[in-house]
Amino acid sequence: MLIKIERRKKMAKYLKRGPKIVVIGGGTGTSVILRGLKKYTSNITAIITVADDGGSSGKLREDLGMLPPGDIRSCILALADTEPIMEQLLQYRFEEGTLKGQNFGNLLIAAMNEITGNFEEAIRKISDVLKVKGTVLPVTLEDITLIAELESGELVSGESQIPKVALEKKTHIKRVSIHPPKVAPLEFALEAIEEADAIILGPGSLYTSIIPNLLVEGLVEGICASNAIKIYITNIMTQPGETDNYTIMDHVEAILNHTNEEKNPIIDYIISNNGKIPDYLVDKYRMEGANLVPCEGEDSDCPYKFIIDDYVEVKKNYVRHDGDKLAYSIFKLIAEEKLSKDITRNMDYNHLMQLLRIYKDNS
Repeated sequence: MLIKIERRKKMAKYLKRGPKIVVIGGGTGTSVILRGLKKYTSNITAIITVADDGGSSGKLREDLGMLPPGDIRSCILALADTEPIMEQLLQYRFEEGTLKGQNFGNLLIAAMNEITGNFEEAIRKISDVLKVKGTVLPVTLEDITLIAELESGELVSGESQIPKVALEKKTHIKRVSIHPPKVAPLEFALEAIEEADAIILGPGSLYTSIIPNLLVEGLVEGICASNAIKIYITNIMTQPGETDNYTIMDHVEAILNHTNEEKNPIIDYIISNNGKIPDYLVDKYRMEGANLVPCEGEDSDCPYKFIIDDYVEVKKNYVRHDGDKLAYSIFKLIAEEKLSKDITRNMDYNHLMQLLRIYKDNS
């Protein structure tokens, strides 16, 4: 028993000294990577989009005039140190009655928002209760609407409507914007970006989860000015109505087209998957309009460095990223390219290398 307690104390010390990581996104992809990252550090800041207007979040947004809680909830749970039954409770979705379709975790955030009168404070209090390893922040506290300009020239308002209309019209998204166009980011988000060792974009929906964050004033400038390693994690599959037939570089070009930052890069490294997906799943996704994002390597003209490996995980007939493998690659990169080159962080480097060895031996 004493040995276990000492191990926990030692691990907590390692995590406390871990690298500072910022993850920017929203949705399932972000929560998957967060679950892997928290095994190496407790210094994680997740900056999450508030453009969601569909499902349970959309109903609460409309009924209560609050910011959408769904993506925030998923990220809180990903970083939480809680019992499985508590996670099951907070993920529970009512199937009947007037609450049909509502998620209990979303309702909890809504209730805390009513109690505190402040969305940011509500998230902080729930994070404290669930012993979250890190910080989850909305990118802004202002109510925003996502608007897409399609290649057909049509404008579509609302995050949940954009891919639907693009599919119906058999066209593609040209670019997205937010209304109002000038909204203030959270100051804590900008501070986390400035102090980060690594900033991660993705994985996740390109136009409806990742890019909306980059449209908030000051965020792109902060990322580009940061000394952090900037990493883009590519999606494994394309998304119908968003990234049909996109290559990796198509995804990257879309990000660059929305940033207008030429002096400093917003991406240094691209992490992509070359893992094999079972044929029956490839066929299943193809029937739903999704295809594999082709794995591309760097060429002589490419300004980015590629990290390519098998990051596929199949769960319940869905293709997901393996969060543990992604986290290992990310922290190995940080150790080699950041900590090892800073003599003032020799102890941090040694602690991280020990964690990397532990997880490699156990994988």
